[in-house]
Amino acid sequence: MDAFRGLDKPRPDLDPRVLDRLRCPVCGEPLAQATDVRALRCPRRHSFDIARQGYVNLLTGRAPHVGDTAEMVAARADFQAAGHYDVISDALAAAATRAVAGFGAYPLVVDAGAGTGRYLGAVLAALPDAVGLALDVSKPALRRAARAHPRAAAALADTWQRLPLADASTAVLLNVFAPRNGAEFHRVLDPAGTLLVVTPDTDHLAELVDALDLLRVDPDKAERVTGSLGGHFTLASSTAHRTELALTRLEVATLVGMGPSAWHTAPDALAGRLAALPEPVRVTVAIRVDTYLPR
Repeated sequence: MDAFRGLDKPRPDLDPRVLDRLRCPVCGEPLAQATDVRALRCPRRHSFDIARQGYVNLLTGRAPHVGDTAEMVAARADFQAAGHYDVISDALAAAATRAVAGFGAYPLVVDAGAGTGRYLGAVLAALPDAVGLALDVSKPALRRAARAHPRAAAALADTWQRLPLADASTAVLLNVFAPRNGAEFHRVLDPAGTLLVVTPDTDHLAELVDALDLLRVDPDKAERVTGSLGGHFTLASSTAHRTELALTRLEVATLVGMGPSAWHTAPDALAGRLAALPEPVRVTVAIRVDTYLPR
């Protein structure tokens, strides 16, 4: 059954085990479910609406960007649902299982830049006692992330700003192909918590880069990521994961449409290059999962 079927149906109130860790993005006070409207409120009466699709809007002011478009999110959902990126889900689930060992009841897993929530859902499926929170600035993404797993909640939030979470509230923080806010990640992580960062390796999608004129992976990306987090985290381990996909041209178009190259690739030029590819199209998926511990 499609995990995202019925997106227009109202969702029950936010899971209290997640709500307990949320904080007002204006004043930092705890949030509670309002009794008269679908909203969260703090003791100072700051109010935040819960959308019909189930996510809560915890933005203050206007976001500097709107995140992934509805078309990009739909492409990503289709590609992930086909299992093409299960290597990422499996790696995160295994790493998160090790990370929560020793935590008490209902450890919180937060995905900062969660997109569709696919990876958060996979982690929660492997952790029967955990609860989750998807954070993203894209409303189309959050409509799906709110239903990524029965124990997951979702919130509209700019991860470049202060995160709407209590200090030391999070056991595991996921960051998959998304911006990293080292200071805030450190603040919300439990001192015994773990940050799991997924980045593309240098040969990720290498067969498509030249053929389709896509954005290249920065060869110094790993060092830059570690450097950006170095003041707050220590790199504990780094593992490489790779697999080879055999895709149709349509699936390749979906893959391009869900990522950053979608912003930089002219549709007509892409269509011409895609038509020249022999099927099946062999594509390397190469990623790294870096485990960071708070300093």
